[in-house]
Amino acid sequence: MRLTPVPGLPEIRPGDDLASLVAERVDLSSDSILCLASTVVSKAEGRIASLDEFPAGPRAREIAARLGELTDEEKDPRFAQAVLEESTELITEAPFLLTETRFGHVCVNAGIDRSNTGDGEILLLPERPSESAARLSEALSVPVIVTDTCGRPFRHGQRGVAIGWAGTPASRDWRGENDRDGRELGVTVENVIDELAAAANLVAGEGAGGVPAVVVEDFEFGEMDGSDEHFREIESDYVRQALRGWSYDRA
Repeated sequence: MRLTPVPGLPEIRPGDDLASLVAERVDLSSDSILCLASTVVSKAEGRIASLDEFPAGPRAREIAARLGELTDEEKDPRFAQAVLEESTELITEAPFLLTETRFGHVCVNAGIDRSNTGDGEILLLPERPSESAARLSEALSVPVIVTDTCGRPFRHGQRGVAIGWAGTPASRDWRGENDRDGRELGVTVENVIDELAAAANLVAGEGAGGVPAVVVEDFEFGEMDGSDEHFREIESDYVRQALRGWSYDRA
């Protein structure tokens, strides 16, 4: 498997044709998969917003005040309002805002980014990343994965994850296969799109030198069954169920 950053992409603006910009810079083959950072998808789709578009309500002001007290930093209640409006559930309110986005992704601050935006501006995640991936996949005739970076429980730092995809199953199911000792696998489902997103993020880099598009070549899904199960359902998400009944106590 080879991963190659797409060179020379310009700063993306609202309305830009991402598919054409990528196709002009790289030759995609029938076995290619394109991984695109959510930031460029959001920018092309006009998901840059001003904080002034989110006048803070009472709950947002309360959340910002508490977080400011915990961190000894002033928090903008308009940002808290934006997080609330981009979420379907606020899972934790302290020491940070852990949310579920409207398309099912659980992350901090609804994935809202303040990097690479102007003063008073924020970058929202794509509204429906899998639909964005489907449009790009159709235009380019290759599978597309929309990626983001986020932290993980029990681990330090961030990694690349998939938040939208099209043209490839999300996971491959090893259940029913045998391990080296002949034991039947009963629970192993491999999240392929997250693994590809993490690999792409590794070569894309971060910060000012980062590249927002990576082409994966010669990856073979194999003969295992595939599925589009990606975001865990609440019925089997025991950590999330526990967090719903938990409150932060700094003491």
